[in-house]
Amino acid sequence: MEDLNTRIVLASRPSGAPTADNFAVETVPVPSPRAGEVLLRTVYLSLDPYLRGRMGSSASHSSSTPPVPIGAVMEGGTVAEVVASEDPAVRPGDIVAAATGWQRYAVAPADAVRRLDPTRAAVSTALGVLGMPGLTAYAGLLEIGRPRPTETVVVAAATGTVGATVGQLARIKGARAVGIAGGGRKVAWLREAGFDAAVDHRAPDFEDQLAAATPDGVDVYFENVGGKVWRAVEPRLNRYARVPVCGVASAYSATGADSGGDIAALMSGILTRSITVQGFVYRDYEQLRPRFEEEMSAWVRSSEIVYHEEVLPGLEQAPAGLVSLLEGRHLGKLLVQV
Repeated sequence: MEDLNTRIVLASRPSGAPTADNFAVETVPVPSPRAGEVLLRTVYLSLDPYLRGRMGSSASHSSSTPPVPIGAVMEGGTVAEVVASEDPAVRPGDIVAAATGWQRYAVAPADAVRRLDPTRAAVSTALGVLGMPGLTAYAGLLEIGRPRPTETVVVAAATGTVGATVGQLARIKGARAVGIAGGGRKVAWLREAGFDAAVDHRAPDFEDQLAAATPDGVDVYFENVGGKVWRAVEPRLNRYARVPVCGVASAYSATGADSGGDIAALMSGILTRSITVQGFVYRDYEQLRPRFEEEMSAWVRSSEIVYHEEVLPGLEQAPAGLVSLLEGRHLGKLLVQV
């Protein structure tokens, strides 16, 4: 094992979109585990849109989780190998899911890691379709959206792990799945993944495409973008539509106020059409994890749910990777192989 640990810390808070200059690379001694702890070597690091919120500063959204302190290791989910253990329940060589952030080595409480079974699925999926994004999709759609057969489900950012899983779950439940994504490559992938329709929000005729794809309106809109996508979808929401909200990506790096349209008109429409809008985070539904893992792993093995991963080589790629992720330049789950 190495004696030195490489880690990436938050050096400054961004104003607007983050840049690589907001991060700094440090080299420190590898920590040692104490009683009840394990020493982990990071194998995969997850890059996710929510990390913009953890950077703090000018983002126009709020969070129940405080931002990462300046000088602290940047947050992030990880898949790691146990190098040393001071807890009999976890053994060296085990592969676990953790939340140890942007660093090569980390110490964590043994009861805060989750052992993975590499024979069940590729361990990288613990950060994607079988991890936090997958549980977000599963809980938000099935517990809040509750799609019924023949209903129309629309999801934005549909080639991300959350969006792609939402659309495929909708199909499994007998609903019509309409995905919204940016660019021809992403739209083509949605069709390959089995979506009933795919709409390009970058196209000049985006609203016309959306209308053609939802001739009977929208019964469930899984919201994770906001902005112009929300403005296009909202008038098409049917009476008694359900809107699970897990994020508002268009606001993550916003520097000015953008209400997404006249708030009085918006609330009036929600009232008159008896629309349910409910925000949530995956932790609200942690009790569903056993059922989720059993069902989702079966769907992945049977290819009823497919997923796409893009992997960047080396921890030093994480800052640029996050920047490009927030700019919408990646398809599927973005990982760093450490």
